[in-house]
Amino acid sequence: MATVGTFSHGDITPDNKLFSSFKTLVESAFYGNNVELVADLKTAYELAKTAPGAVVTDMPVAHTEDLALPADAKVIVFNDGKVTGRTAAARRVIGQPGIEKTLYEGVLRDALLQGTHKKFYRGEVVVGLDRDFMVKAHVLLPEHYETNFYSYLLNFQIATKEWLSDYQNSKAYPENDIFLYVDPDWRHPDFPHGLALFDPEHNVAAVLGLNYFGEMKKATLTLAWATAHRNGYVACHGGMKQYQLPDKKFTMAAFGLSGSGKSTITLAKHGDKYQVKVLHDDAFVINKEDGSTTALEPAYFDKTQDYPLTDPAVAYFITCQNVGVTLDDEGKKVIVTQDIRNGNGRTVKSRYVTPNRVDHLRSAIDAIFWIMKDDSLPPVVKLDDPTLAAVFGLTLATKRTTAENVVGNVDMDKLVIEPYANPFRVYPLGQDFADFKDLFEQNHTACYILNTGFYKGKKVKPADTLGSIEKIVENAAEFVPFGPLKGMSYLPVAGFDVDFDDPEYVAALRTRMQSRLDFILEQKTAMAGYNALPEEAAELMQKVINDLT
Repeated sequence: MATVGTFSHGDITPDNKLFSSFKTLVESAFYGNNVELVADLKTAYELAKTAPGAVVTDMPVAHTEDLALPADAKVIVFNDGKVTGRTAAARRVIGQPGIEKTLYEGVLRDALLQGTHKKFYRGEVVVGLDRDFMVKAHVLLPEHYETNFYSYLLNFQIATKEWLSDYQNSKAYPENDIFLYVDPDWRHPDFPHGLALFDPEHNVAAVLGLNYFGEMKKATLTLAWATAHRNGYVACHGGMKQYQLPDKKFTMAAFGLSGSGKSTITLAKHGDKYQVKVLHDDAFVINKEDGSTTALEPAYFDKTQDYPLTDPAVAYFITCQNVGVTLDDEGKKVIVTQDIRNGNGRTVKSRYVTPNRVDHLRSAIDAIFWIMKDDSLPPVVKLDDPTLAAVFGLTLATKRTTAENVVGNVDMDKLVIEPYANPFRVYPLGQDFADFKDLFEQNHTACYILNTGFYKGKKVKPADTLGSIEKIVENAAEFVPFGPLKGMSYLPVAGFDVDFDDPEYVAALRTRMQSRLDFILEQKTAMAGYNALPEEAAELMQKVINDLT
């Protein structure tokens, strides 16, 4: 069995490191007499159809038999209120500096007591789709949120008899099953933006006062990534694909936040000029021993912003969140996409949207692409030094999007640094730095930066990015030195000239590099040094700045 879900009587003691107050509090709620187990997707679908406010459209779900859904299943829409994105300000992680354990134990006990007065639904899924890495996860969600419950069982792999057989024969880890307690109705005056509480060491979380589906998805992935990290894997918030060329295979990963182009790059068909295998566009793990990769989810939770109703991919939508509904010219209820209703409209798409989908790749990664929105960088930059490659991933510069519910007066156009495009890390940042540096050094993985934003005021279009990737895959990309910066080169792209004789450009580039150095140095003192980094990270970035003076 992969993770631990049951215990002998002699193992249920305070000395067992798998137990904690938070694990015991959350798990106990799953066995209440107000809880109903939902063991199959047909039942979950029927519950979602009758949830308050759910809209059952006239759009049929494809591959219902493969998905174990009713043959006549339709796309179901459910819309939230003001908040239509993740709320980072709500996250609290037990074990991190400044997080008072006793305080949150009390808050959680009260929340669980409030929950006993209503009915809950319980479900079980498998996170990780290969015997190399599988974790069982349990979710608890109250009635009236059956649409989110249904979406959760679709997004992850519901624990069917066949999948449980694989799970029972998968690699064992000395870790708890994941337990996720969710109560969107919870309110507390001290937490006006909700509370997403994590005890990652014990694989439990409580998502309180937050009804956006992405909170449930990312809470589960947060714990699964942490579990993988503790057991010899690199946790990855990115997309993964493999090109099948006549004379070789080219395996690549693209790391970026929602809205950066990660899914566009991963799912691109390139005019069908290549045979491509897709692992996933959002969540996977890398085995540090052999470089193989495993997807964590079968489905795709994607923005609907870029999908008009005429797009063929719409045929693979199963549920939608925060999108409109209207009548077509046949009087049928259909969805209104492209963020007409609000920002960050979302869908759970089935795995069948990519017929070339795989759940595990044995091949090691040939290249990693850091997706940024740094207007001082041309569309494609190559990093030849392994440590430099890890440093630029550490200082991945991007912009906030509508996928996030940003609390406070925040400039959404301001460049921010999100290390390795993973805001869901619940362990020290230095450990990710070491993992990625080792990946570049030991596996000789190539590294590139993709700027998918603007360069000196001109938008980098998807065609520019995808065309450049094609040249790299075909080994036809001719890189030239990136000015005086050693270990860096760039791919010339028409319309995006690089001119190091322009003092304004050099000054802008230096400013961007200085902001990266400032971020690295800040980690020495922020959160009591929890995310402090090795001196070599700051030294290397300082060298880049010095080379620009």
